[in-house]
Amino acid sequence: MSDFRKTRITRPIHRRARTALPQMSETEAEALNAGEVWWEAELFSGNPDYDKLHAVAEPRLSDEERAFLEGPCEELCAMIDDWDINQRDADLPPEVWEFLRTQKFFGMIIEKKHGGLGFSAYAHSEVVRYIATRSVAAAVTVMVPNSLGPGELLHMFGTEAQKEHWLPRLADGRELPAFGLTSAEAGSDASAMRDEGIVEKGMWQGEEVLGIRLNWSKRYITLSPKCTVLGLAFKLRDPEGHLGGMEEVGITCALVPADLPGVETGRRHIPSSTMFLNGPTTGEDVFIPLDHIIGGQEYAGRGWMMLMSALAAGRGISLPSMGCAAIGFSAHTTGAYARVREQFNLPIGKFGGIQARLAQLAADAYLMDGARRLTCAGLDEGRALSVISAIMKAHATFRMREAVNDAMDVHSGKAVIDGPTNYLLPLYRAVPIGITVEGANIVTRSLIIFGQGAIRAHPHLLDEMQALQIEDEDESLEAFDKAFWSHVGHALKTVGRSLSRAWSGGRLASAPRKAGAATPIYRQLSRWAASYALVADLCFLTLGGELKRREMISARMGDILSEMYLLSGALKRWQDEGQQKADLPVLEYAAARSFAGMRRALDEVLANLPARWAGWLGRALTLPGGSARGPDDRLTVRVANLLLEPSAARDRITGRLHGGCDRNGVGALNAAFAAVIDAAPLMKRLRESGHSPDSALDAGIISEADRTRISDMEDKVSQTIAVDDFSPKDLASYYPGLEASDSERMAAQ
Repeated sequence: MSDFRKTRITRPIHRRARTALPQMSETEAEALNAGEVWWEAELFSGNPDYDKLHAVAEPRLSDEERAFLEGPCEELCAMIDDWDINQRDADLPPEVWEFLRTQKFFGMIIEKKHGGLGFSAYAHSEVVRYIATRSVAAAVTVMVPNSLGPGELLHMFGTEAQKEHWLPRLADGRELPAFGLTSAEAGSDASAMRDEGIVEKGMWQGEEVLGIRLNWSKRYITLSPKCTVLGLAFKLRDPEGHLGGMEEVGITCALVPADLPGVETGRRHIPSSTMFLNGPTTGEDVFIPLDHIIGGQEYAGRGWMMLMSALAAGRGISLPSMGCAAIGFSAHTTGAYARVREQFNLPIGKFGGIQARLAQLAADAYLMDGARRLTCAGLDEGRALSVISAIMKAHATFRMREAVNDAMDVHSGKAVIDGPTNYLLPLYRAVPIGITVEGANIVTRSLIIFGQGAIRAHPHLLDEMQALQIEDEDESLEAFDKAFWSHVGHALKTVGRSLSRAWSGGRLASAPRKAGAATPIYRQLSRWAASYALVADLCFLTLGGELKRREMISARMGDILSEMYLLSGALKRWQDEGQQKADLPVLEYAAARSFAGMRRALDEVLANLPARWAGWLGRALTLPGGSARGPDDRLTVRVANLLLEPSAARDRITGRLHGGCDRNGVGALNAAFAAVIDAAPLMKRLRESGHSPDSALDAGIISEADRTRISDMEDKVSQTIAVDDFSPKDLASYYPGLEASDSERMAAQ
C-alpha cells in the first residue's frame, strides 16, 4: 500500500509541487533557520495545549535587578530634562553620558564574567520600559547597545579573543558601539546592499596582513555620531581566492574602530525631532584584518544568519518595551487627566466618547504588557523567537500609535501646545520611529509574520519544503511522501476541530483546567485557532508559491496569528497574577476586541481567495461571518472606570512608570489626581447641598480645613490643565535662529 501510494498518488503531487513551489533562496533559508518556534506553533496547530502556556515560568526580577530599577534607573530619570534634550541641547547632558557608563547601562546583556550586569531579558525590558516613560531619547540611547549590535553579536558568535577584548570595554562604556546595516539603496532588502569588502593584503599596525578593504555608505545609524566602534554589515568578495572558496563570499559582519583612516562619523540625522544620536556613516578604503570579522574567518559570509539570530532577541525586547511604555503611560496620564478635567460640572471621563478611548487604552496596556512578559519569559529560556519577535515589534508599535493618538484626542489642546510640561507630544513625535525602524511594519506585517511563521510554525510545511529541495529524486520523494501524508492527517483533524468548534460557538473547544472565569475566552481562542489552521491550509493548497506575492492575504493571516499570540500573553498574565477578579473586565474587553479582529480578518481572507470553492468551503467550516461587534457598552464603561480611580487594578494595568516631575508635567498631574480623589467626598457634599465652597463654609457645611483642601485641589488642577507659553526672549533661547527682536516685532504685530 505504501509503495502504491507513493508511486501513484504522491509522485504526481511531488512533481507538480516541485515546479509550482519557488526555490528557497539562501537568504530565505538562513532567515528560516535562524529562529525557532514556540507558542506560535501551538496556535498554528489548531489545538493549543494550554498546559504548555501555563508551564512557562512567570518572569520575575532578581533582587539585584530590582535594586537597579529602584536605584540607578530612578537617578537617571531624575537627571533628565527631556525638553532641553530635544529643544536646546540636541543631546543628553555630559553628566548623563558619564552616569550611563559608570552604572553599566550599556552592559546589561553582557555577562558578569566580562564585566557586564548579566541581566535577564525581562530586566532588560523593564529598564527600557521605565526609562521610556521619562525620555524616549534616553531610552533609545540605553536600548541600542543592548539590542542588535556588536554586543549581542559578540555574545552569540564572537571568538573568545574577541569577547575578552571587546565585551569588558563595551560593558563599562570605554567603547560605545553602533551597528551599520541600512544602506540607501537597500532599505528593507539587506541583500541589495552595495557596501563592499574585498579580501586583500594591507598594512595593519606596521605589518602586512591579510584583511578586508571596505567601502560603505550607511544611514539611520543610531549612536553613529559618537560611536568608537562600528559593527558593519557588508558584502564580502574574495576575487583572488585568499579564503579558498567562492569569489562572492556573502554578507559578513565585522568590527571597525571608528578612528581608522577613511571612517567618517559625526554627522547627525534628526529623527522626528527626537534628539537621540543618529546619523550616517561612510567609509572609503578602510582596511581591517580578517580577525575583525565577528566570529572570525569561519563566519565570513554568514552575516545574514547572524543578524537574523540577533534580531530575534532585539526585536522582542527593545521596541516592544518602548511601545508598552507609551501605551501604559498614555493610559495612566489620560485616565488621570480625564478625572481631573471637568466640563459641564462633570469629569470628562464620565462622557461616553471619552470612555470608549479610556477602555481601549486600558485593554491595550494590559494586553501588550502581558505579551511582552510572555515574550521575555521565552527569551529567558534561551529561545530565538524570530516570528514572535516580529509580532511584538510590529503590534507594540502599531498599538503605541493608536494609544498615543487616543491620549492626544482626550487631552485635546493640552497635548497640542508644545513646552516643557507637555508629556504626550514627545511620544507623539517618536511614534513614526518605532513604526519604521528594525524592519518597517508594513513589510513585517505583509511578509514576515505569516510568511515566515507559516513555514516555521506549521507542523509539516517546512518538512515538505525541505523535502522538495533535495536534489536526488528518490530521496526527495521519500521525504516528501512522509511529510505530505502527515500533513493530510493533520488537515483532516483540523477540519473536524474547526467544524465542531465553529458550529457549537466554541462550546466544544478545549480550555485548561482551573481557568476560572477566563474559561470562555480560552474556548474561543481554541475555536479560532482551529479555524485559522484550516484556512492556512486552504491558502497553501490553492495559492502555493503565489501566496508569497499575495501580501494582503498574508497580512490578514499574520494579523490573526498576532491577535492569538497577544491574547495568549494576556491570559498567561491573568493566570500568573492569581486570576485577579478586578482585572477580569479588562481581559474580557481585550478578548472581545481580539476575537472581533480575528473574525473580520478571516472573513476577508476567505472573500479574497482566488479559488472561490476554497472560500465557500472555508466559510462553511469556520463561520467567520455574523457579529464582529467587539466589547459592548456596559463592559466599556466598567473598563474605563478602572483608569479614573486609584486602585491596585489601575496600577497593574498601567505598569511600572516613572512618577514624573514638575519639569514634564506628570508630577503635577499625579498631584492633581490625588487631590481630586481626596476631595471627592467633599465635592459630592457640595453638589448635593447646592452650595459653592465659600457659601458652604459660611453655612457650616464644611470646615476651614475642608475649604483649604478644596482650594489646594483647585490650584493643582489649574496647574495641570495649564499649557506652556513663552516670552519672545524665551522663545529665541530655544530657537536661536529666531532673533529676540524679530519675536518682539511679531508680538507687536
